[in-house]
Amino acid sequence: MSELVTPDWVRDAVFYQIYPDTFARSDRVRKPAHLLSWDSPPRHHGYKGGDLLGIVEHLDYLLDLGINTLYLCPIFQSASNHRYHTYDYYRVDPMLGGEDAFRELLDTAHERGVRVVIDGVFNHASRGFFQFHDILENGLQSAYVDWFRILDRDKPLNPYDPQARAAGKSKWDTNYDCWWGLPALPEFNTDNPEVRDFLWDVAAHWVEFGIDGWRLDVPENIDDEAFWQTFRERVKDADPDAYLVGEIWDLAPEWLKGDRFDAVMNYVLNRAALCFFGGRSLDTEVTPGGYTLERIDAHTFADRVDEVFSAYAPEVTQVQLNLLGSHDTPRLLSILGDDRESLKLCWLFLATVPGAPCIYYGDEVGMTSAPVTGYEGRAAMSWDEADWDTDLRDALKRYIAMRAAHPALRRGSFRTLYAGNEESVYAYLRRHDEETIVVILNNGYDAYEPHLPVEGELEEGTTLEDLLGDARFHVRDGQIVGPPLSAHSGTALRIT
Repeated sequence: MSELVTPDWVRDAVFYQIYPDTFARSDRVRKPAHLLSWDSPPRHHGYKGGDLLGIVEHLDYLLDLGINTLYLCPIFQSASNHRYHTYDYYRVDPMLGGEDAFRELLDTAHERGVRVVIDGVFNHASRGFFQFHDILENGLQSAYVDWFRILDRDKPLNPYDPQARAAGKSKWDTNYDCWWGLPALPEFNTDNPEVRDFLWDVAAHWVEFGIDGWRLDVPENIDDEAFWQTFRERVKDADPDAYLVGEIWDLAPEWLKGDRFDAVMNYVLNRAALCFFGGRSLDTEVTPGGYTLERIDAHTFADRVDEVFSAYAPEVTQVQLNLLGSHDTPRLLSILGDDRESLKLCWLFLATVPGAPCIYYGDEVGMTSAPVTGYEGRAAMSWDEADWDTDLRDALKRYIAMRAAHPALRRGSFRTLYAGNEESVYAYLRRHDEETIVVILNNGYDAYEPHLPVEGELEEGTTLEDLLGDARFHVRDGQIVGPPLSAHSGTALRIT
């Protein structure tokens, strides 16, 4: 088994996920004439025209929030607004500003202490990808006929199937393997050594260009340990500190043993948090990623949190990508039934548990779901502050700043202390070197007067200061006691 080493910098990272087409548009990037209006609902087709220089021009906004790492959805040339249909893996989409804009983004971000992780789509390409296009033009005589899995070489590829499209079929009658049966997404034949070398070269190329890591799209679809082991070797040879995080929606300890990824997107923790903090307002009709959400109490929540954190070595847990919303889910505030106090509790939890918090663009100002199935979370960011919920943003900013100020919240051990009080209160302890912090979250609809058992972790008579207020708490008779916490509120207490 490989030595388990994860990038140290991720322990201090706060990620911000950006969907480039809809985040910010710069006048410095020339655009086609036919763009959708910025404030129109998101669509499956068409472009809003966001670009990489727009991100550069809003770095001050991100730094003010406390962000120090960007995670960008795909940026390579593509014939789709989401760019998961890759046309050229070595070319940044000109509509985003091309390589020059990406160079400026990387250099400016790095100068200001911000790292950049980009999305890698290596399971499938697009119909416009040169090698697939060559097969369309030359058939079985193509030099690249083995780059994709053709099912019957006596039949045409059928890459469009307009009759199936008109009928609204989810699976089209294509003659090649494609992701989710979508003809626009032909899957690579990663058994082909030429394909493997090509994808590994792409991975190393952009790390050498200056990116700080890869987020790997649907990696489970390449069910090949050796492929990902070599992928890791090539990336880490280019930069030992590069971060590799996979889009895996369930517990995945087999992927995080030190020979493939450093972390996964922590959707298991995500679902637990939504189901607990959502409470009565949780929208149980939505199914993010196909998973059903159900309301849970503090005991069940504590069990799920402990399960997630015990599934991995501490070196992995501390660098997991902890997210609450993404481009693949409805907007966080909509899932929580527009309950802003529940959203604040979610963020306080995210900022005080092991792993790197990841904020999806616009959640911090209260964006809600768009009425477009599959694109609910992809509306354009408004840069008019009159549209923002500044109270939400201020709360998140405060939690991020608290995390940055206290090593125990970024690098400390974790232990559940309490789950109860009519199943609505959850508390845990973080400890690193000489610093100890206790976090108490009251998810109930009534005030909670603390009487938390310390389980031998704190000495009798210990005084704790409220990091989010000016109150004092004390350990008496083996319990933390102090002023009441109002409904749907939380705090972090530090030993003075």
